[in-house]
Amino acid sequence: MGVHEWLLQRGHKYKVVPELHQWLAVYKYASDVAAEEFCVSRSLETCVAKRAIAPTGTIGIMACTSTGIEPLFATAYKRRYLTTGNSWHFQLVVDGTAKHLIEKYDIHSDKIETALDLAAEPERRIKFQADIQEYVDMGISSTINLPPWGSELNNEDKVKEFATIIARHAHRLRGLTMYPDGARNGQPLTPVPYNLATQHEGEEFEEKFMDVCEYSGKSGSCSS
Repeated sequence: MGVHEWLLQRGHKYKVVPELHQWLAVYKYASDVAAEEFCVSRSLETCVAKRAIAPTGTIGIMACTSTGIEPLFATAYKRRYLTTGNSWHFQLVVDGTAKHLIEKYDIHSDKIETALDLAAEPERRIKFQADIQEYVDMGISSTINLPPWGSELNNEDKVKEFATIIARHAHRLRGLTMYPDGARNGQPLTPVPYNLATQHEGEEFEEKFMDVCEYSGKSGSCSS
């Protein structure tokens, strides 16, 4: 985990830059050696596979870093949760990694590439996963965020183009997951403006309506 934060600290876009290739080679070599030593010490046959990338969602939040190989979802977002009974509440949350980067490295919130920014360029996300897969012999947990279905960038006219992108990289992948924004009614996380979240950080609200347009302008009925 922490790959995207590492890239942002160095001023890189979301791609596997040469320096990251070098560190991934070290990671592959070190895990090969460790796996071999473990098998020998336990009188086991050589490991069939040695590396996988888990989602690390909760651990990433605890460590205030980006999760797995994922880009930051958003610099700030609305988090919905169910409390006692059927009462839905929400908080406006500032992403811990984004806050750290903004405060320590003086990076403007608008300059931080997020998963929803990259939704407009799905091939960059898919290629990134494929490039990482070169060093990982098992699965990679990663979800490619897409624009809402029916929008300008995700509609019936775009299906063939998107299928071509997948075909271009599929031979280097062990799996692929995609999620169009708003595909799930009442999705738990919805992006909100960074400044709005900082103003209401720590406050808890009761959700009276399922539509989140008032806060994001990007999902729910706003995209219809």
